[in-house]
Formats: sequence, C-alpha cells, structure tokens
Amino acid sequence: MSLAVADTHALLWWTLGTSRKLGRHARDMFSRVEQGRATIYVPVMCLVEVSEAFRRGTLRADMSFARWASRLLDSSGFVAADLTIEIVQEAESLYPIPERTDRLIAATALHLACPLISRDPAMSRVSRLTTIW
Repeated sequence: MSLAVADTHALLWWTLGTSRKLGRHARDMFSRVEQGRATIYVPVMCLVEVSEAFRRGTLRADMSFARWASRLLDSSGFVAADLTIEIVQEAESLYPIPERTDRLIAATALHLACPLISRDPAMSRVSRLTTIW
C-alpha cells in the first residue's frame, strides 16, 4: 500500500473537485486512495489552514469546515497526522522553507518517512524530502 502526506493546496484541489490543478503523479496518488490502494496522511496544520480559509471566506465550498473535515477523515484513505514534539523538532532543520506551516507539513512527511504531495518549490528543494507532483 502506498503512503504519502498531503500539502494543503493539493488536498483542497482534490477534495473540492479542482483536481485538474494537480500534477499527474499527485492525481494518481489521490486516485489510489479512492481505490483503497493508498493512504494519505493529513497534517493537522493542513486542517488548521483549511479551517482558517473557511472562516475568512477565501474558500468557497457548499459545506462548513466541520462537514468537510468529517467527510475527509471518515473516509478510510485519509488519516489525520497529529502535530507532535518530534515533528516540531524536525521542523527546526527546515528553515529554508520560509512559511512556518509549510515547515511543519514538510516535517510531518519527514517524520512519517513518506513523500509529500506538493508543488511548493521551497519544499521540493529540501534534499531529504521526496515530493510528488
């Protein structure tokens, strides 16, 4: 079974029906989840970012954040990845990634030893991090 960690944009584009914005390999990974052949970890920091976007109104969806998160995490292929002290410590080595949230998402992927579904150039420059796009 394939495992990966999702970045916020990739996760939103897949769940909100704009998967055409995803790269071919990213779309394939999300499709494998739907087929029961993969699991994608969702960092808690992604959930925080999505929640904030719902609250600010910058994210247009036909449901509330609570419903969106429940639908996502109730499916068998998406698993919330808690923010732990080990992930925070891992993020200390990732200061070349300018945004704090992105450092924590990348650190989650490193901690779980999984590739990260992201097109963020700052993340893809981290040599220890494998990205899927």
